[in-house]
Amino acid sequence: MQQKDDVYFMNLALEQAKEAASIGEVPVGAVIVCNEKIIARSFNMTERLNDATAHAEMQAFTAAMTAIGGKYLNQCTLYVTLEPCPMCCGAAFWTQIGRIVFGAKDERRIFGNVKELYHPKTVVKGGVMERECSQILKTFFKNKRNRNK
Repeated sequence: MQQKDDVYFMNLALEQAKEAASIGEVPVGAVIVCNEKIIARSFNMTERLNDATAHAEMQAFTAAMTAIGGKYLNQCTLYVTLEPCPMCCGAAFWTQIGRIVFGAKDERRIFGNVKELYHPKTVVKGGVMERECSQILKTFFKNKRNRNK
């Protein structure tokens, strides 16, 4: 897949992140693409569902597996606006997702390098639209801190 495609699909994931922010969720969005067709779109829903595991990636994996009628996503690409956490890396491992493209690096990563958590065949690419993906998170948390003063 070309860089142009990565930017196109990351923009769609960013739209999902904006949707999350509009309802008070941490603005992380995800899109899963298979054969250049979007099969899942999602955003963080941890607050709305009162579920700490309702990350954008987890929601997208479930929707994508339903869409293709199987549990393996090895022919698919996950586009997500923030580097996946260890839980989402583990889920990515079990789905055998073929490729992960993320935008912003998780600056608060307390778990160290999680590369070994991905499936060995999963290709990971970071930094696509990093500035835009990082900015929506920074703005969200700045506004949240200002409201709590």
